[in-house]
Amino acid sequence: MKLLLIYRFAPHYRSAIFQLMDRVLGCDFVFGEKSSNIRTMDYATLTHKVSIVRNVFFGHCYVQKGVSGLIRADYDTYLMLGDIRCLSIWLFLFRSLFHPRKRVYLWGHGWLGKEGVVKRMLGRLFYGMCDGVFIYNERSRQLMIKGGIPERKLTTIYNSLDYDAQLAIRESLLSSDIYRNHFGNGNPTIVFIGRLTAVKRLDMLLDAVSVLSEKGAYCNIVFVGDGVMRLELEEKVRQKGMERQVWFYGACYDEKTNAELIYNADLCVSPGNIGLTAMHVLMFGCPAVTNDDFNHQMPEFEAIKEGQTGTFFKDGDVQSLADSIAGWFARHAEEREAVRQACYKEIDEKWNPHHQIRILKSVLEK
Repeated sequence: MKLLLIYRFAPHYRSAIFQLMDRVLGCDFVFGEKSSNIRTMDYATLTHKVSIVRNVFFGHCYVQKGVSGLIRADYDTYLMLGDIRCLSIWLFLFRSLFHPRKRVYLWGHGWLGKEGVVKRMLGRLFYGMCDGVFIYNERSRQLMIKGGIPERKLTTIYNSLDYDAQLAIRESLLSSDIYRNHFGNGNPTIVFIGRLTAVKRLDMLLDAVSVLSEKGAYCNIVFVGDGVMRLELEEKVRQKGMERQVWFYGACYDEKTNAELIYNADLCVSPGNIGLTAMHVLMFGCPAVTNDDFNHQMPEFEAIKEGQTGTFFKDGDVQSLADSIAGWFARHAEEREAVRQACYKEIDEKWNPHHQIRILKSVLEK
């Protein structure tokens, strides 16, 4: 098999899986130029060929210059980002129909459940031209099957971060008094790690903890990260008189420190979509809470198993969030180590690059 990966760009958080593909599958790579504020990976960590192409945008759509012509290159298998907005992927898929010995696979989110009639029709055409699709979670796979995409084409591949580096850190973690020393109490501590942006609805977390405080159920909150919402959140904390309950730790790029902050927290709460935050906190043994609007969630919500690795609340409902937090602590306060192990198990079995590479090999090397 001669494999080529074609991707919009190379985000840093995909480094581990791309490096495994390089080493295990002998994969070459084509990446578009960076087109967002997400940090890119170090291409020097890849031993096989890496090519960079231009991304040209037309509103919500874009073209990767020269990509469609790669169907004539010396590869028998192609793995492409399954982005229906990329016009060059459409052209590549169409041209592949005239090269029956070439196999083309897509890799992406698939369907979320909010697709309208037109998008489902386009999706059936888009996915109908490829040999297979790798989907981030099982819910999307089931939605696509119900929507008319052949089941034989669909494989759930999950998602991952830098598992090996995080595992080495995890194996050295110990409980510490970092929160007792900072807050001066032994109350449960809720952590959020990530960018402080409006889509994360962190104002709801402050409101929910305020509701609990009024009932005498006190919690601490730690925000590990920075972003456009920080000043607004700080003002809300002052207005509610919660200064002694909330720690704006700030952005932290040292993973050992992040691991200590996550490991010693009791719960992660992301009232908006949770995304890769779920993978990050479960990796270090912290359960997660997020909303139940799965049509607008990121695929990683599926790592949250109700009552085992976290729980869900009614989207947009502060009282429901407060109840979910209080209910979790009431039911699981004495089971912290069992919950920690359940979080580890979820990541170790599914959400890691080694599991992903096994899935890729099982499909691509048939």
